[in-house]
Amino acid sequence: MPDAPETPTGDPRPDRVYDRIAEHFSQTREHPWPDVAEFIEERRGERALDLGCGNGRHAELLDERADTVVGVDASEGLLAEARARATERGYDVHLVRGDAGRLPLRADSIDLAVYIATLHHLPTETARRASLTDLARVLRAGGEALISVWSTTHDRFDAEEGFDTTVDWTLPGGAVEPRYYHIYDPEEFRADLEASALDVLDVYESTGNSYAVVTS
Repeated sequence: MPDAPETPTGDPRPDRVYDRIAEHFSQTREHPWPDVAEFIEERRGERALDLGCGNGRHAELLDERADTVVGVDASEGLLAEARARATERGYDVHLVRGDAGRLPLRADSIDLAVYIATLHHLPTETARRASLTDLARVLRAGGEALISVWSTTHDRFDAEEGFDTTVDWTLPGGAVEPRYYHIYDPEEFRADLEASALDVLDVYESTGNSYAVVTS
């Protein structure tokens, strides 16, 4: 992992990368994040969203706290993994392929959302801010969401300002897939949140990630 800014290389579309690594990636993502579990446990809603749902590990928790759960991801491969997980474990989630910047959901339709480890894959500041604003569009008044991004506070980085990089994923056969990341510094994360249509309730750091609790 690089410790300083560099120009990202490799496939710029994360959906294609994650299609190629979906099965192996899912095998390493069995458990929900503790911060996400705590956020979900304290809330309930009629309709919940797991944005950038991956293999559905957080959608499984949302199913316990909402009447309907929607999982959105750009990767068909990860959606297939999420579908298999839901079938195996017996919970319900409506899975939709979609762009995080243009969500395939009606305005004011979501009470509770998690947007975990996905925003930092979008390749430009404009795209990231547009995605946050579209999340605000689909949240109902009073609905809340938890957002996380990888932060420069992680002990593997030696940087004070946000930067673009790639993080390699090595498949069992040895093939390497570079994944684009924007590593946020905490103030930059706050700035993007405040530039969006979201209202920020809380921002904090935890285990090398920046988190925000937001509402519409």
